Amino acid sequence: MYADLYAVLAAALLVLVAVLVGRHLQDTYRTLFVHWPPLFADWDPHLGPGTPAALLVAAAVVAYGPGLAVRLPWRGLLAAAWGACLAWTWSLALVDGWRRGVAGRLTSPNEYLTVIGRFHDIPAALRDFTHHIVSGTPAPWPAHIAGHPPAATLTFVLLDRIGLRGGGWAGAWCITVGSTACVAVLVAVRALAGERLARRAAPFLVMAPAAVWVGASADGYFAAVAAWAVALLALAVSGGSGRSLAWAAGAGLLYGLTCYLSYGLTLFALIGAAVLVLGRREVRARPVVLAPLVAGAAVVPVAFTLAGFDWWEGYRLLVTRYYQGIGGTRPYGYWVWANLACTVLITGPATAAGLRRAGATLIHRRTAPSHRTRLAFLVAAALLALLIADLSGMSKAETERIWLPFAMWLLPACAFLPRPRVWLTAQALLGLLLNHLLFTGW
Repeated sequence: MYADLYAVLAAALLVLVAVLVGRHLQDTYRTLFVHWPPLFADWDPHLGPGTPAALLVAAAVVAYGPGLAVRLPWRGLLAAAWGACLAWTWSLALVDGWRRGVAGRLTSPNEYLTVIGRFHDIPAALRDFTHHIVSGTPAPWPAHIAGHPPAATLTFVLLDRIGLRGGGWAGAWCITVGSTACVAVLVAVRALAGERLARRAAPFLVMAPAAVWVGASADGYFAAVAAWAVALLALAVSGGSGRSLAWAAGAGLLYGLTCYLSYGLTLFALIGAAVLVLGRREVRARPVVLAPLVAGAAVVPVAFTLAGFDWWEGYRLLVTRYYQGIGGTRPYGYWVWANLACTVLITGPATAAGLRRAGATLIHRRTAPSHRTRLAFLVAAALLALLIADLSGMSKAETERIWLPFAMWLLPACAFLPRPRVWLTAQALLGLLLNHLLFTGW
């Protein structure tokens, strides 16, 4: 237990140093371009219409979550986890009010809904997409549109086309879909590391401080798509299912979509590779499962390529755009470690302690891998993907939002912790404090 506390103290110290050093750098040099480093946020203590609900949901999950996670039937647990995660995320978003917390999030100048009118001819817009990425080109895309492949923007264009117009529907889409990520992670953990650990992880996936940023950012939606890609792959290689080929095809399809939602999420291939390693017995017994996986993964890239969008050219131009803007000014020497402080804030103190236990599990593993070792290996793969993203230098600041997809796969490490209610209380308090003391705009 003392080792867990040391891990939490080390994580807290990292955050404190990031705040103090970041405050000095921003006040002195103005090079961080954030108002409350290391988070892209403003100091703004406030209450809101979502406050009572947020307090009620937090209290209910802390009091009843661990017990219900053990007793509920599996499908009932998945439904309860999604419902509780929806309630937690919606209530936190509404602390800022409907307009500022939900409906206005995706209508700000850098966001996706500002360019809906430029996609009246979708094929033409896709063919022309790369011509507007770099600053200085005619009608350059706003930052978030330029920073992502067009599937991200196209999602909101299609919502608009089917009548779900405006920031309210867009925010509701991101919260509703984003909240399913917790279910996807539970499905994957059960398939790869057993139901007991999945049940222990469930309350922590619900009560994640990351919900502050899932409601309502497009990155929450990206996190869910990536999570379901991994979950379906886990089902495909876990054995005992006649639908493994269908699961594999679905996993490939969603991974392909993930790559066209965010360039950086190609790193989910590392987590997918970890799933294949954990399911290698099934893969060796039925190597045919790889065929629909590869075929599914090709569908979205082929479709966008035929439509005229070149992913590699888009990424090359994005790098140019990134260094033309504040990404080229923000100091790598600060963000390469301050980004990790952002990760501490979205995953919470329980995850810091859980990661310590996961590392100890891998170090002291026995010859035959246990369920605990398998879960620790999956979490380690997610941590590796996050660290590579960090070292790339293409994620300087705002990683509390951008790294939501990776953060979801660190949270299952909390399954290793004793006294879950104590740790859940810490998670809930952090989420409540973040949302009530800061305004986390982006």
